[in-house]
This record gives sequence, C-alpha cells and structure tokens, in this order.
Amino acid sequence: MRKLLPVALALMLLAGPHATQTQTTADAGQKNAQQARAALDAMVQALGGPAWLNMKNQMRQGYVAAFEHGKPEPGTTKYWEFHAWPDHDRIEYTEHRDWLLFYIGRTGWEVTYKGKAPLPQEQVDDTLRRRDHSIETAVKLWLNDPRTILIYEGQRLAARHLADQVTLISTGNEAVTILMDVQTHLPLRRTFQWRDPVYKDKNLDAEEYDDYHTIDGFPTPFTITRFKNDEMTREYFLVHASYNQELPVDFWSVEAAERRIKK
Repeated sequence: MRKLLPVALALMLLAGPHATQTQTTADAGQKNAQQARAALDAMVQALGGPAWLNMKNQMRQGYVAAFEHGKPEPGTTKYWEFHAWPDHDRIEYTEHRDWLLFYIGRTGWEVTYKGKAPLPQEQVDDTLRRRDHSIETAVKLWLNDPRTILIYEGQRLAARHLADQVTLISTGNEAVTILMDVQTHLPLRRTFQWRDPVYKDKNLDAEEYDDYHTIDGFPTPFTITRFKNDEMTREYFLVHASYNQELPVDFWSVEAAERRIKK
C-alpha cells in the first residue's frame, strides 16, 4: 500500500494541469455560447419580441432588380410577396398580379394565364434552401434545440455598421451566420454555405438588410440585397409592408389562383 501511494500521488499531479485546462476550456465555451444567445435574444426583442415570434403572416410589396455577374439587368419588376410560417410563400408579379409563384411545403408551382405548372426543381431547391437557413428558421427552430451550437465570433463591419457576429450550427451540421447592429440589434446580414450537387464546390449565399422602417410595430428592412459567392444577384426595394392580415380562406390554394387567372 505504501508503495502505491507515491504512484497515485504522481498520477494526480500529472492529471491536474490537464483537468484544469479542460475545465477552463469548457467554461470559456459556455461563456461564449451565453454571449451568442444574449446577442440573438436582443435581436429577437428588437424585431418585436413575442409578437414577432407569433406573427401570423407578412406581406411585402415593392420592386425587384436582377443582376447578372454583379451587373444590373434593365428595368425592375413589381412584386407582392406573402409569407406564413413555417412553409407557405406566395409571390405575385406584374401590375395585374397575374404571374404567381407558390412554394407550399417542399413543392413549387407557377400560375399564369396558361394555367399551373410545377417550377423547375433547381428553382424550388434554391428557394427552400434560403427558407431553411432564414433568420426566422434559425430563431424559431435551431435556437430552441438544446443541441444547437452557438458561437459568438466578435464584432465585424456589415453594411457600414459595427455588428455582433453569431453562428448557429444545427444538429444536421448546417450553419447560419447572423450579423446584428451593435446599437439597434437589428439583423444586417445573414449568410450560409451550401455544396453544389453537381460540381461539389461550396457556394456562399448572403442577404443584407438596410433602411429599416417600423410597420405595424415591426422593424422592416426596405432594402434587401442578395448575393451568391459575393456577387449581387437580386435587390428588393420595398414601398409597403403589412403583418397579420386576414387572408381569404383559399389564399394558399394553387387551384384557386389558377381559376382566377386562367382565361
């Protein structure tokens, strides 16, 4: 027994620094995650708090400009965009609102005077990918999962504003990075990466939010800019927005839209 005591003591002394270092690392990681959550909680409160979390639907009206390789294409298109959590989106184009796109669940439909037709799968995948990595999804789904990893990455510049940067990593190993204004706590930029199914290379999808106005109690960005691999692809200019509208019972019906538009 006496011979074993020095050996045991030596093992404890050797293990001591390693155990202390492990505990210090764990404490630092926990503190970092708490800082990330605090930044996200402040963002939710800035967006409207419980009212934003329980929002029934939203509508945005304005003009969209398209870009090819970062260069603007001629003209803009008028649009109305409706969204209801978690998976209903409807977009109407033209002055007569007779060109409609529906994204219901995991499907996509186009409705014109010719009738309805399924959207190209690549276009559907692109829209659903952004929906799956939206700020709304990150907050309402990922943030409520205790297994989601939260990382506070310090302060960065976004749209000429100083911002807190937080990355959320889901249980499916998907990541979303959000930059929030350090003063207003409103989101300025959202990014995520995705791998091209054909070429297997990674792409960066980004949205920037600017020119906030408060509508129906909700801060609303009146300029939204989309990027792919740092090249501008779309820019949306809002002229009106509304929330929690009473929509017709058949508003999300593709067939009802087809009957109304089809000549």
